[in-house]
Amino acid sequence: MNWNMNGQSADVEEALADGAPQRAGWFRFYFADQRWEWSEQVQRMHGYEPGTVTPTTDLVLAHKHPDDRGQVAATINQILNTHKAFSTRHRIIDTGGNVRYVVVVGDQLHDDQDAVIGTHGFYVDVSPLPDREREDLVTAKLAEITEQRASIEQAKGMLMLIYGISNSAAFNLLKWLSQEANVKLRLLAEQITEDFRGVGPTLTSQSEFDHLLLSAHSRIDGTDKQPVGHE
Repeated sequence: MNWNMNGQSADVEEALADGAPQRAGWFRFYFADQRWEWSEQVQRMHGYEPGTVTPTTDLVLAHKHPDDRGQVAATINQILNTHKAFSTRHRIIDTGGNVRYVVVVGDQLHDDQDAVIGTHGFYVDVSPLPDREREDLVTAKLAEITEQRASIEQAKGMLMLIYGISNSAAFNLLKWLSQEANVKLRLLAEQITEDFRGVGPTLTSQSEFDHLLLSAHSRIDGTDKQPVGHE
């Protein structure tokens, strides 16, 4: 698979717009001019129709729940200073006044010369589902994972533990990541599980797991020969 300078597959935007779960989407943040880019899904999470908003740091912070805004502002300052991977769980308030619970995970964004120029990653909406939507998701999930339950369930459990998210949110996240990277869900789950088992006891920071998660696709089928945990 070909990857562009942003670390995304060339057809990510198209894939996300056509069949990817609407409760997850990608973002990019460029350090030099503090410029943000949101996928259509992330725009909709915030209550905007795609193409009607240009995200800025002020807008990003304005949508954070007042009780969580300080935490997110501190995270933005931290990644500007350290350029490390990160993850945060917080609440946003959309344009309609609805409160959504989101997990945001970002990793280093490199240019063609491998210089770090920003951060990129995903939002996943982990707000509780309405009963009917939850039933539909569970039905679809069971149909999809019956054959390869073990590896997917293990990876889901790790995501639930690391990010403090629900069973359905962990599955939604795994499915979105597999679609973004254009790899089978089972293969991605197996790689995440293998990575965590290999380095889990030696991880010293949350950002190390964030990086492992966002780079897991590159180690499938030997596409990345570097040892797990290294840049």
